[in-house]
Amino acid sequence: MRKYLAQIILIVFIMLASLPAFAQDKASKATAAGRPASAEAALPKPKFDVSRFKGPIGKRYVLPDGMILLVKEERSLPMVTISMIIRAGSVMEPYKKAGLAHLTAALLTKGAAGMSAMDISGKIDFIGASLGVGGSTDYAAAHLTVLKKDLDTGFSLLSKVLIQPTFAQPEIDRTKKDIKAGILREEQSPGYVAQKAYQKMVFGEENPYGRPVEGTAASLDAITRNDIVAFHKDFYVPNNCIMAVVGDITPAEAKGLVYKYMGGWKQKKAPKPSIPALPKTALRRKYINREVTQATILMGHVGVARDNPDYYKLYVMNYILGGGGFVSRILNTIRDNMGLAYNAYCYFDARKYSGAYTVGMQTKNDTAKKAMEETLKIIKNMKAALVSDKELSDAKDFIYGSFARRMDTDSKMADLLAQVEFYRLGLNYFEVYYNGIHNVTKEDVLDVAKKYLHPDKMDIVVVGNLKAAGLK
Repeated sequence: MRKYLAQIILIVFIMLASLPAFAQDKASKATAAGRPASAEAALPKPKFDVSRFKGPIGKRYVLPDGMILLVKEERSLPMVTISMIIRAGSVMEPYKKAGLAHLTAALLTKGAAGMSAMDISGKIDFIGASLGVGGSTDYAAAHLTVLKKDLDTGFSLLSKVLIQPTFAQPEIDRTKKDIKAGILREEQSPGYVAQKAYQKMVFGEENPYGRPVEGTAASLDAITRNDIVAFHKDFYVPNNCIMAVVGDITPAEAKGLVYKYMGGWKQKKAPKPSIPALPKTALRRKYINREVTQATILMGHVGVARDNPDYYKLYVMNYILGGGGFVSRILNTIRDNMGLAYNAYCYFDARKYSGAYTVGMQTKNDTAKKAMEETLKIIKNMKAALVSDKELSDAKDFIYGSFARRMDTDSKMADLLAQVEFYRLGLNYFEVYYNGIHNVTKEDVLDVAKKYLHPDKMDIVVVGNLKAAGLK
């Protein structure tokens, strides 16, 4: 499935890993409570150090122009990483201009302040830095990693890309063509086809969570240069930005760079998103015929937003149910015990304004019905009885340990800091995270399973050989 630039430049922490290709992403790249962890579940558990969860994870400043600046000093290497979130995701674009946010972000490094795309990439390569900008559903993101000695050069380029993009018509036409070609390629993937149909079914086509972040060929054709310029003018303003800086730098140095290179960036009140009402949870079906040997199945319904107070309970519950890979109930039963699927998983994709609860799997066409039926039974059983002490303990141990992997580089930490601010999780986030997981009981797991799992009202999408699968 498509790896958008936003998903490449964002090393997303545990709630956001592996978002659907046209969603966050990524993203937001988002936040996903208990994404599939098949690969990680097989890894040895890192030693858990609770002391890492104590105290604030960085220093926070509100600058005069309204930008939020977060700084964490890490002196081990002479490098600095800057991760920015701009509230300019596809939630901000008009439905008929789907893809506008993604296109705008993609064009920022294609020309700025009199420099061509080649000029920008050449300057970045010369100093051995990396610079990228990408758009997702909840936000756009910019990322810069640079040696301390070249920080001025890198920061200058970052500021020009964000503030003074050229949006040259030839680059607009070329980028649209590339995106359309990518859409055509993705349409050959059963996984992409299933995800696209599933998101539309769960959220509705006009909801930004229900359509591809890159838009469609028709919606891209409807986007003009004036649309792009206006979108940039409305949303790429300092008071709409979060900047996280991690590495060999002090807060005073970070502020000085912002004032020096972004001091002329004028603040402006950005428009608020208009999110359509979600369709009611219902039993909907969409079967798409493809001459393939395996059926791709997605089942689910509307889930929760990231600020849901039951988030951590859901995270633990989902890990036991299907987010824990080989140790989860779904994969253990569907793959190991019954041999119905190579991979099966579930997750709560909790984003800024909403999310979905999704169960996914691939299976032979002739076992598709059986795999779905058995998976629904497992979900129903999750709502019927308490989990075991071992299941709860193992889930917590793995979640604690795997969290350390989400902050073991400056780049990951910068992305994490920015998202903690974006989702309003607080600078004591590590402590809140630890306590949130630690305090979950077996009764909590059962309560949230009963409240948030609706196996009798799941939307289902199947992409496969429908005749072989016995589906109409």
